[in-house]
Amino acid sequence: MAERLLTYDVGSTYSKVSAFQRTGSGLEFLGRGQHSTTLEDIGAGLEAGRRSLGPEMQTALENAPILASSSAAGGLRMVAMGYMPKVTAKAAKEVAMNAGARVLEVVSHDEPPEYRLEVLREIRPDIILLAGGTDGGESESLLENAALIVRAKLAAKVILAGNAAAQPQAAKIFDEGNVPYVRVGNVMPTIHELNVRPARSAIHAEFIKQITRAPGLAQLAELVEGHEVVPTPSAILMGAELLAGGTYTQDGVGGVLLLDLGGATTDVHSVMPDLASLRPEERGLVINNDKQVAFRTVEGNLGLRVSASGIVETVGPAGILALRDRLAGRAETPAAPEEAERLTQYAAFLEAHTGHLPANAWEEEMEPALAAAALETALRRHAGYWVTEYNPVLGLPPGSPVGRDLRGIKWVIGVGGFFTHRPAAEGLAALKSVFENPGYSLFPEAPEFRLDSSYLLYAIGLLGKKHPDQALNFARRYLEMDS
Repeated sequence: MAERLLTYDVGSTYSKVSAFQRTGSGLEFLGRGQHSTTLEDIGAGLEAGRRSLGPEMQTALENAPILASSSAAGGLRMVAMGYMPKVTAKAAKEVAMNAGARVLEVVSHDEPPEYRLEVLREIRPDIILLAGGTDGGESESLLENAALIVRAKLAAKVILAGNAAAQPQAAKIFDEGNVPYVRVGNVMPTIHELNVRPARSAIHAEFIKQITRAPGLAQLAELVEGHEVVPTPSAILMGAELLAGGTYTQDGVGGVLLLDLGGATTDVHSVMPDLASLRPEERGLVINNDKQVAFRTVEGNLGLRVSASGIVETVGPAGILALRDRLAGRAETPAAPEEAERLTQYAAFLEAHTGHLPANAWEEEMEPALAAAALETALRRHAGYWVTEYNPVLGLPPGSPVGRDLRGIKWVIGVGGFFTHRPAAEGLAALKSVFENPGYSLFPEAPEFRLDSSYLLYAIGLLGKKHPDQALNFARRYLEMDS
């Protein structure tokens, strides 16, 4: 018997609804709708999205189980405290990745205690990641920072994720100081190992609590099976990980590079399953990202609406106008000062009018140019590069690869409203243009391009938690990845 399923994604601007049918043969996509997010009453926007699927579908989906993700509540404000600054920063970034938290500050043991206390009191975080020391190693920083957290008198929840041998003493400090905390596995049990999943799960649990407290969003949790609302970036990454790594019974497609272009940010995810088989000593120090199976970077100043001026400021009007000419198939011409000024003003207009759609031929050409500029900038910051001259600090000769090596990745996927609502040929052209001149960057060497044209990767990630094999098979068909 067929089972119908609904997936919701509640964003700050739009709420998306996707409908599926599950049978013995697999998953079938039934349709997609969306409506402006109504934060004061989440249900109203979602109901409008469901109605856009049509009256027959509305009736058929009346009692369908619901899975949901959301980015509308923002992220938990997080401060990370640890022993070594670079290691703590690395661990904090990896733990927060896709878990629904924003790392606002990283403080280490080499900074004065009063400074650390001041940071806590000024930021007043929702959550504190307390790391420090490998298992059985250094413990002084963990205990000193625990005492500082008690002194700060905050309402924050502490994720106690440091030296396992010192955790009982730190827990006693928190118990005596009436500080809420949860103990999880050490984020860095050995110098070569990064263990982020337990801490990430704890942050996700706090994110769900925040969802239930946010105005309107409590309704979303009530609608969802198990009351579990997943952070949207986490749902998208889960979809990419399912595609790349497969399930217990099926192989995935291998390396996946996902470029997610939004109105406020541009996110880049790379998933390389082959790295999971590396021995700890082959990974090197965990302060490097190049050997992590899944890695995500977020460019908060690059977006097609809320952060449009960030694209122009980063790339420059001349660079974007040159991109426009290339994408339009014209010879590049020097940018006239008045046109550069027009572009700068247009970007500011987009930031003030985030619902604006291109209204004339000039604006139609600027949309893919801005998109390509944001994507290329974000990818260069995510990818590694070739050393061009001898590096005496690292001892690397010219021609050495450094950082995240994406050369072996085959599949490149464009995600976001630009790829959903613009013509497919335009989206593909903008995506492909990013890879035309890699220069010294370690970009994929022979990529194949796909578009998440119906914005379903978040749904694939959500469905993969319950029905991994069927979700994987659907994803491969949807993205035409069986070649």
